[in-house]
Amino acid sequence: MKQIRDFAAGRIRAESHDGVGLLVIDNPERKNAVTAAMWRSIPHAVHWLCGEAGARAIVLSGAGGRDFSAGADISEFPVVRKDTATARLYEADNSSAFAAIRAARVPVIAAIRGICYGGGFGLAAACDLRIADDTAAFAVPAARLGLAYPADAVQDFARSLGDQMARRALYTGAAMRAAELLACGFLLNITTPDTLDDKVLTLAETIATNAPLSVQASKLALRAAAEKDDDLLREAEVTGASTFESADYAEGRRAFAEKRKPVFTGE
Repeated sequence: MKQIRDFAAGRIRAESHDGVGLLVIDNPERKNAVTAAMWRSIPHAVHWLCGEAGARAIVLSGAGGRDFSAGADISEFPVVRKDTATARLYEADNSSAFAAIRAARVPVIAAIRGICYGGGFGLAAACDLRIADDTAAFAVPAARLGLAYPADAVQDFARSLGDQMARRALYTGAAMRAAELLACGFLLNITTPDTLDDKVLTLAETIATNAPLSVQASKLALRAAAEKDDDLLREAEVTGASTFESADYAEGRRAFAEKRKPVFTGE
């Protein structure tokens, strides 16, 4: 059954169907720039998809078929970033959105086409997997605006781009093409524009059909390694150990013996 819910007056759309969640940045007339209200709504949308909607994998994309996201909506800056106090509140909303993607219980896949700049690039960097089409362009223009990028998001860039590419992106603000980011490992694959959606959906469906507890344990362990977090490592160990007595493990063994595809329930 398809479930749909809108956030930020419809500018953030969430859908779930057959275990695959869709999280859509819907502001195409401004190249899917993210307003303050949209930043605040992203954690709520992720929470809904992972919880009530039952998503086992999430695809993050931009609406309109042209751009992923131009990043923060700069037209709001005279109000939402007018001084230190307001800028810190705004940055906290940014960080909460990045953290929601990064720490989502299920894998999040970015489907990237066109512009992927600034905060949009940050959202993609927080994802588990990223596939782009050959129109994609990436940049972090903070240094050209006289701003510092949120420190937690800088860490996402360091992990996903690698040290040298992250430094280049942050120090220069220069645009980069998809081929460069495939070469450094930021992207899993590059597709043509007409095949991007199908490639990403196929990947999400493959993840969604696997045992949820197994996938969650793997994501926790990978995060623990990347973030050097002992608490996450212990959580990954507990989640992994829970699979030994799970109904899904029993189902996996039965399906293997019966030479059929398993049907996992997450229990």
